[in-house]
Amino acid sequence: MKIGLLASGGLGYSILQQVALSCELEFVMTDKSSISIQDFCKTNSLPYFAGNPRDGNSDEFLSKVSCDVLISINYLFLIEQNIIDVPSILAFNIHGSLLPKYRGRTPHVWSIINNEIVTGITAHLIDSGCDTGDIIAQVQIEINSKDTGASILEKYEASYFPLVESVLNKIDNNNLVTTPQNNFKATYFGKRTPEDGQINWSWQRERIYNWIRAQSFPYPGAFTYYMNQKITIDWVELDDYGFDYNLPDGTIITIDPIRIKTPNGLLKITKLRNAINNVIVNNKFENI
Repeated sequence: MKIGLLASGGLGYSILQQVALSCELEFVMTDKSSISIQDFCKTNSLPYFAGNPRDGNSDEFLSKVSCDVLISINYLFLIEQNIIDVPSILAFNIHGSLLPKYRGRTPHVWSIINNEIVTGITAHLIDSGCDTGDIIAQVQIEINSKDTGASILEKYEASYFPLVESVLNKIDNNNLVTTPQNNFKATYFGKRTPEDGQINWSWQRERIYNWIRAQSFPYPGAFTYYMNQKITIDWVELDDYGFDYNLPDGTIITIDPIRIKTPNGLLKITKLRNAINNVIVNNKFENI
């Protein structure tokens, strides 16, 4: 079975290596920032396209390649019909959620922010929508209270290639069965940027806790401001130290350790990415 692969980032690179070892890989499409994927293709003389494939940019490349099955892994771009039409059998994607929940970008980060205890990955047919194609198979993955965005991706990585192999085996054995998604249960979450990480201290402390761990290192991080200095926080803990509800949210209650007031209790900062200079008790982190 001849395979085409759409892949980006570290996760895409990891799966690329495994697919190349076990399948007849014909070509790869990636983004310009995924240098490791491009280098792998060069080293192994694999035809590849790097860049935004939309608006006809990839037409010349696509005219020279073919495959039986097209697989998308962590690919950065919404896939247009000219790419969907390349494989002779089908095109499928592995999405980082239990579809139809969490369609869209960075679903693993959003699932932590939203206090989910279960996430997963879904193999689904690629159609012209965003993560709307029929479901082939799913794998459930637990989210525990200490998981971060990065640790969930590690769990995903362990499950991605076995799911790819399972789908390919079903195709090879002619026993592939798909299930339409229930659009009435669908949720969609958009792209996140580093600028989206600001903490709102008037949120409930449980949401702030999830907000911080979802974006902790090596991700850009959740942040706040103190005296116009941007402070990135990588970990906090719920704390039972006493507080006055009438104090403004974001008030620094103690310095060592740093405890911050929220509407329903304190958060103790246990890991900062950068130092806070001249902290004064009862000064306030700013929601700006």
